Amino acid sequence: MHMYRYPNSHMSRQPLKRYIHRHSTYLHTHRLLHTPCNSNTNRPGHLRESWPAAFSYLHWATAQALPLPRPTFHWLYKFPPFAPSLAQPASDTSTAFCLCTLPVGSSGPKLTASSMATKCGDCGPGYPTPQEAMKGPREEIVYLPCIYRNTGTEAPDYLATVDVDPKSPQYSQVIHRLPMPYLKDELHHSGWNTCSSCFGDSTKSRNKLVLPSFISSRIYVVDVGTEPRAPKLHKVIEAKDIHEKCGLGTPHTSHCLPTGEVMISTLGDPKGNGKGGFVLLDGETFEVKGTWERPGGSAPMGYDFWYQPRHNVMISTEWAAPNVVQNGFNPADVEAGLYGKHLHVWDWQRHEIVQTLLMPDGHIPLEIRFLHDPAASQGFVGCALSSTIQRFYKNEGGTWSVEKVIEVPPKKVKGWMLPEMPGLITDILLSLDDRFLYFNNWLHGDMRQYDISDPKRPRLVGQIFLGGSIVKGGPVQVLEDQELKSQPEPLVVKGKRVPGGPQMIQLSLDGKRIYVTTSLYSDWDKQFYPDLIREGSVMLQIDVDTVKGGLKLNPNFLVDFGKEPLGPALAHEIRYPGDMVAMLGPNETSQGFRDNKKHRRGPLTRRLLLPGIIGKVYKGCNVGGRPHQPLL
Repeated sequence: MHMYRYPNSHMSRQPLKRYIHRHSTYLHTHRLLHTPCNSNTNRPGHLRESWPAAFSYLHWATAQALPLPRPTFHWLYKFPPFAPSLAQPASDTSTAFCLCTLPVGSSGPKLTASSMATKCGDCGPGYPTPQEAMKGPREEIVYLPCIYRNTGTEAPDYLATVDVDPKSPQYSQVIHRLPMPYLKDELHHSGWNTCSSCFGDSTKSRNKLVLPSFISSRIYVVDVGTEPRAPKLHKVIEAKDIHEKCGLGTPHTSHCLPTGEVMISTLGDPKGNGKGGFVLLDGETFEVKGTWERPGGSAPMGYDFWYQPRHNVMISTEWAAPNVVQNGFNPADVEAGLYGKHLHVWDWQRHEIVQTLLMPDGHIPLEIRFLHDPAASQGFVGCALSSTIQRFYKNEGGTWSVEKVIEVPPKKVKGWMLPEMPGLITDILLSLDDRFLYFNNWLHGDMRQYDISDPKRPRLVGQIFLGGSIVKGGPVQVLEDQELKSQPEPLVVKGKRVPGGPQMIQLSLDGKRIYVTTSLYSDWDKQFYPDLIREGSVMLQIDVDTVKGGLKLNPNFLVDFGKEPLGPALAHEIRYPGDMVAMLGPNETSQGFRDNKKHRRGPLTRRLLLPGIIGKVYKGCNVGGRPHQPLL
């Protein structure tokens, strides 16, 4: 082991390790010296160049007399000789890394994200905190996957670019269409190649949109950075590659990771049986690397997922096996137990399920969200069929529990497939300040806003009807309703009667605008809203009262996908450049750190402490500081 002397005069007689031990500061040596290893191989990552910035920080912090936190101490092993940057004055070292936040609980001087972003000069993608994200620029364009499968139009799905800038002459119009090279993919959800988890890495750029295909199992990578208003296809990942390397199929949710990788949840295996696994893609080449979970450790069903590394946890949800959902909804399948009703709690570092939670009144848990507060150990999940919102939370003993906090009562009806109609909660989201929860009842036709200042007792503060199955003049008659005195009026916007009900939602950074589309999934659209197939879906915009609560339709905004050049299309999830479907904050976990015991015990994988004060160290997404967390 090499002993190095710290270049400050008052420390010249002490080995560096004693200095670190005395102040109880820490640093994860493996992550500072290496990029993460492949999570399913024993190969370590390559040497990274971020370690000089870590020691530069120690030099700078000592010169500034900053108090240092007190985590666990581990010895330093075999660092290379100090770089010249260590001898630089403090004023010169500020360009080597982004000091975006002090650690939670630190008594030291607070360095704001905005001021430090100015100092570092060149930061990576996204924002350092949810609060800073809320100050971000207004969205000007949005991207939506548009589907032709089941519509009768023999054309490929495409990515639509829509102008949402009120100052633009093309406001609320489709300005570009990027067709995929194949038919009947069923584009569904999408995600970014990198995100706010890499805010401190100026080499990273959020310039690719990842589009998994629900039916074909292909994954498309779209370049939205070169020409944001005219995206182009960057790469096609064939289903065969995913089937052979991962044994998975039917990809759904895509999240960028602090390691620079992209992780995609799946619903099944290549034959359409239930299998809730996770595909890992290289964030630069988009090659399929393997599965995130340990071999043989997938969940019986899958759908969405959300992770919180500060609590070493990921939680995934369940829809059903692809063979069950691909031909429409059959109520008998619910009775047969073919639809999900569990949450799976995963150990984030070990990549394995440690707890499975049975949902009380929680059939078909779909979208799941942690609170944005990076220290939060709770969140919400929307259960579609039972039309409930469940709060999940961490117990004092480290286990997790779930409780029902919102319930939308079913309506007794006539002229529908069942005697009772559920609301069918199909999408939820949280405002960046964790004050409001939003969700849609796709069948009942309303969007709701709840104040969640007390997460145990959400309070309804806003509601608006945007179509649905129970509107006046439709085929469904409501016989008994616990909430409404009469059936709502049909929604007409700019002369267009809106077909379907509110489904996917996206919130602006400042929380003042919600964008909503009306298509769920073409097989279910065809079954529940045949008029969607004939007329196409729409995108609407809702104005939000962020002070007292309240929702109001913007009557000047309508994107009618029934008027598309090749025929009516079904628009689904909404993304915009800079949106916060991203991970935020620095990370304390290394995804590839758990697989190989020999590698884990090696000298370069020992831990040495450097404060979470670093926030984000340059040239490395996951070094120092506090853990990342998904946002929207």
